Amino acid sequence: MNHVTQPSPASPPSRAQIDSEAAEAHGRQGGVFSLALGSVGVVFGDIGTSPLYALREALTHVKGDGLTRPEVIGIVSLLLWALIIVVTLKYVVLIMRADNKGEGGTLSLMALAQTVVARGAGPVLFLGVAGASLFFGDAIITPAISVLSAVEGLKLVAPEFDAYILPIAVVILVALFAVQSRGTGRVATFFGPVMALWFLTLGGLGLFHISDDLSILTALNPLHGINFFARHGVLGFVVMGSVFLAVTGAEALYADMGHFGRSPIRYAWTCFVLPALALNYLGQGALILRSPVASDNPLFHMAPSWGLLPLVILATMATVIASQAVITGAFSLTAQAVQLGLLPRLEIRHTSETQAGQIYLPRVNHILFVGVLMLIFLFKSSESLANAYGIAVTGAMLADTGLIFIVAWKLWKWNRWLVMLLVAPFLVIDIGFFSSNLFKFLDGGYLPLLFGAVLVLIMWTWVRGTNIVMEKARRDSVPLADLARMLEKSKPTRVVGTAVFLTADPETAPGALLHNLKHNKVLHKRNIVLTIKTLRVPRIAEDEELTIHELSEDLKLITVKVGYMQTPRVPHILAVARRRGLDFELMQTTFFLGRRTIKAAAHSGMPLWQDNLFIFLSRTAANATDFFQIPYGRVVELGNQITV
Repeated sequence: MNHVTQPSPASPPSRAQIDSEAAEAHGRQGGVFSLALGSVGVVFGDIGTSPLYALREALTHVKGDGLTRPEVIGIVSLLLWALIIVVTLKYVVLIMRADNKGEGGTLSLMALAQTVVARGAGPVLFLGVAGASLFFGDAIITPAISVLSAVEGLKLVAPEFDAYILPIAVVILVALFAVQSRGTGRVATFFGPVMALWFLTLGGLGLFHISDDLSILTALNPLHGINFFARHGVLGFVVMGSVFLAVTGAEALYADMGHFGRSPIRYAWTCFVLPALALNYLGQGALILRSPVASDNPLFHMAPSWGLLPLVILATMATVIASQAVITGAFSLTAQAVQLGLLPRLEIRHTSETQAGQIYLPRVNHILFVGVLMLIFLFKSSESLANAYGIAVTGAMLADTGLIFIVAWKLWKWNRWLVMLLVAPFLVIDIGFFSSNLFKFLDGGYLPLLFGAVLVLIMWTWVRGTNIVMEKARRDSVPLADLARMLEKSKPTRVVGTAVFLTADPETAPGALLHNLKHNKVLHKRNIVLTIKTLRVPRIAEDEELTIHELSEDLKLITVKVGYMQTPRVPHILAVARRRGLDFELMQTTFFLGRRTIKAAAHSGMPLWQDNLFIFLSRTAANATDFFQIPYGRVVELGNQITV
């Protein structure tokens, strides 16, 4: 039922339409200031906790023979300019222009690009799938490294806490994943103020310590970063893998645009978050210049003795919030992938009666939980985990760069050479970051790549297998219009009530309808063929989502369009149809669902191992009754067998 249709390339939404619809939607949610504060608590959690480990990890590569002043200033300069170029210029200025009717994220960018790419859609699909898959690798590492890095501050409070750091981190993460099923609406109201306090603390500590050595201000000159490369060669390239830790989470600015809007996120970043991060990195650098021993954990060394424990507690709260944001992002991305037909149906629970975006996916939560615990026990420290962190994020950023090139050139109609001139520097930087992170491959960097590769294989197999099944079903089917004419002539036995047949293909007769006629020899008094199409836009207005076609006096076709951010609910769909004149009673309605038994075939278009993987995925798919929220007591399932 996750049938995806692509809008005509000739009629993509205009920029004016997109901007006005997004502005109207976000205007109803509240003022820019309140949305900016809310974005601080959700959007910037990952990047906001990077000061816990980014500078520390970058310095570990060069402090073997003792840190020198040019090395500290050079690395701080690289951190600052990574924030300016990657986050500010690439994401905040350029990529956030590409909103898909107000929504952002890799899959939204992919869907936007697909509307204007008639040929060569395969590479666009691959970029979107690869970017989304690598995001899941990041979603597993972020909670582990963030919580561990915060709890490790307890060692500075009292060395005897060292033995309890791992158990404390595990307890926090167990509690975090355990509460996901209850929803995050109430807790989220505290996210903004807590993260605002965290960024104020980061900025305040940095401002206080800049006076430790004012020469650190020369790090604002990018030449110091360039000189660092010139002096260190390959070692400087390796350091870039750790410098990149400062910008992990940059893609969240774009992914969460649909929740807060473009302007609030931009204001929050440029006026509050970026200054706080820049001040903190400068303060850390000044502290290290004055006292090089502080490089083992510079952020916590910035706190006075009386403020160390409160800083550890605040840091722990900030990392939990950052982890929560990544987890909910994984839920949303998975739901989008299901709606776009990239994954089999999964159980989606709505945890809020008022906010459709608050969802919980049990299977995804369990996978993330197991993955995070495995990383915690495998690496045991944030320093070791840093080796696994970065590759997945740089891969996702590379995908975004490729997709934004297509959107700017094809959809916005920018001059191709201008687009190449704008995108090329970002592409070079992304490739540089990705290559530098590859040095971490054998030290743990293979894990997120392996996880992402498995997800790419799963999505590719599901899309390929679904297309084969749909094609075979279409070849063996009867056109719906022909069936309507045949029924008018044959006049089968009628029974009281309404029958609803769900199908993914509105052109052909549903298999369940044909089986009912063949085996039961009856037809209901009123019959509805219902097809749900997921379009490559986030949401569809209610007045556009449903059309009713009368094929005959007692056979109607209802076509429903939904966006990939929407959950199709059959009772709601029929209620809308009833308001538009459809005559039926729910208590006299039977829903007929087709259940396919899929068998592997040696020559089906896919290798046998991929056939078996597709069969396994289809068996794990959520029940259609649950997914479409159909009343249990009114469902009849009729099966058939098909080979792939």
